[in-house]
Formats: sequence, C-alpha cells, structure tokens
Amino acid sequence: MAPTYGNDDWLLVLWMPQSPHRAQLGSVAVIEREEHPGILLVKRIQKSHGGNYWVEGDNIESTDSRTWGWITPNEIVGRVLFRVRKGRSINA
Repeated sequence: MAPTYGNDDWLLVLWMPQSPHRAQLGSVAVIEREEHPGILLVKRIQKSHGGNYWVEGDNIESTDSRTWGWITPNEIVGRVLFRVRKGRSINA
C-alpha cells in the first residue's frame, strides 16, 4: 500500500473473520483471496455493490480489483485501525 504504508510500518488490525459487514468504504482492509489462502494483502475499500467489494491499493501499480474484479465479503478478514511508523516509539 505504498506510499501510505511502508515496509517497516507496524499495523494494528481488527480481525473480523465472521463480520465482513463491518467493512466501510474508504477504510483499509486486510484481504485474503479465496484462490490464494494464507497470503494477506492490504487494500482500500473503494466501492460496494450487490454485497461485493471493489478494493484498490494506493499505488497505481498495485494488484487489486483492477485486475481481479469484485471480491466477496468473506475475503475481507480484517480492518487496519492504525499504523506505527518505523523509528517512532509507542507510549503506554
């Protein structure tokens, strides 16, 4: 999801395997494609239609719905809540 997220960023994710309806347009989701189980991708939810979702990475060269088409709600397994950039400390 460059340039929004970098390789060294840490992401706090709300895992939602049973609640894809909690995915909101504009939010950043963790996607696990049915045909590639175990591979997690981070994409922004752009559109919803007929219960399916259109997701895109922030990089124009991203592999996303521009290649795959619409994804099912079951392929959305999490939502990114926030990011911690490399070099920044977390204070409790």
